[in-house]
Amino acid sequence: MKLGVVPQNPGDLIAYALGIAPQPLLDTQIAMLLARAVMEGSRLGVYQALADGPLTAAEVAARCGGQPRAMEKLLNALTGCAYLGFEGGRYALAPMTRKWLLPDAAQSLHDKMLFQFLEWDFVEHTGDYVRTGKPVDMHGTMTREEWGLYQRGMRSATSSWAPEVARRTPVPKGARDMLDIGGSHGLLSVAICRRHPGLRSVILDLPEAVEHAAPILAQEGMGERVTHRAGNALTNDLGTEAWDLVFVGNLVHHFDDATNRELAKRIARALRPGGVFVIQELYRPATPNDAGQIGALLDLYFALTSQSGTWSFEEMAGWQREAGLKPRKPVRFQTVPGNGQQSAVKTASAGKPRP
Repeated sequence: MKLGVVPQNPGDLIAYALGIAPQPLLDTQIAMLLARAVMEGSRLGVYQALADGPLTAAEVAARCGGQPRAMEKLLNALTGCAYLGFEGGRYALAPMTRKWLLPDAAQSLHDKMLFQFLEWDFVEHTGDYVRTGKPVDMHGTMTREEWGLYQRGMRSATSSWAPEVARRTPVPKGARDMLDIGGSHGLLSVAICRRHPGLRSVILDLPEAVEHAAPILAQEGMGERVTHRAGNALTNDLGTEAWDLVFVGNLVHHFDDATNRELAKRIARALRPGGVFVIQELYRPATPNDAGQIGALLDLYFALTSQSGTWSFEEMAGWQREAGLKPRKPVRFQTVPGNGQQSAVKTASAGKPRP
């Protein structure tokens, strides 16, 4: 899956085939305007205004506090990009928009659209990162308000793949105790525990994350089955043979290779025999030619905003193997392109890291 040029008529098709269409302009100016229009639709409340039925541009502007002519320009842009429909002088939500961008939708991406305004600012530093090698200290520079937006945005994005995570995560038979490292809002722990009624989860995350994630988790009504523990996975004691499942979701891209190797060893010690260590992550294919658009761009993004970037399944399995665990075949997800799981089992004789 990729974002790219889609010819809309025979002339476009010929221009694209002959290489005379200015693709760099389409990949930059048009993609930039598309992204901004969709994001502003969320921030201005356009989609909510249209939730109950079609409206004129003036009516949308009145509900959203916008200027009618300027609002019409935005609505026309969203219609041209298939986020809205237009008939009889009125605008209406496209089915895709109703599914993904209304705040109260089951898999709403509304909060992720809002968080992307902050990400927009991060991406402006790409050139500085390439020149200096110094990434943006995202976690160290966010304000308290931005931490709240970050947690809501991550919960929003996670809703689209939580059902597949719950279905495909290898939970050992009879498992009782799960440690979710970096699970913040807790949606993945909630989904997994709901699928496995005998399982309880402790979410270990930074204090700044827990402060804003706790109210989000409370809305799930899981009580003592899914709880938070404020701390740092790189320094806190994870225990010895204390967990049946250790789940690390979308976290290892924040750490360098040495840090991930050491974390894997500590997780191996913390697992009970038969326990499973699951890395849920946006993976990097083995070579740039295999990465594709999404994999390559996300590797750059996470290198810019963290300390590392994405990792290949082979690299993740290597950490697990070095920690004395037995890696399983990786799982590539269908609901989120470029996302998957690398799991490993602690056998009865495992858990002794290789020298």
